[in-house]
Amino acid sequence: MRALRLTFLGLLAIILIALALANRDIVTLRLLPAGAGDFLGLSWSVQVPLFLVILGGVLLGLLIGFVWEWIREAKLRRTAKQATRKASKLQSEVQTLRHEKHGPKDDVLALLDQPSR
Repeated sequence: MRALRLTFLGLLAIILIALALANRDIVTLRLLPAGAGDFLGLSWSVQVPLFLVILGGVLLGLLIGFVWEWIREAKLRRTAKQATRKASKLQSEVQTLRHEKHGPKDDVLALLDQPSR
C-alpha cells in the first residue's frame, strides 16, 4: 500500500511540474474588469505566471470544500459530543448503583452508612 501511495505522489509531482513548465507565461490578474475598475477607482492588478493562477485556484477550491464540509458536519460533532457526555453520565450512575448494591452486608454497618435525619 505504501508503494502505491508513493507511486501516486510521484506521478502527481511529475504532472504538477509539467503543468508549471508548460504554463510559465505571465498573465495579469485584475480585481475588476478594466472599465469598471477605472470607473470605481479600483484598478488593482498583479502579474503572475499562469501556473500559479491554476494551482492557486485548485488550492482555493480545496480550502472552500474543507470549510464547507467542516460547517456541514458541525451537527454530527455536536451530536457525538452530547452522546459522549450522556454515556459518561450513565457510566458514573452505573458505578454508583453498583456501589449501593454491593455496599455493606452487615445491618449495623448499613444503618451507620445511612444519612442522619
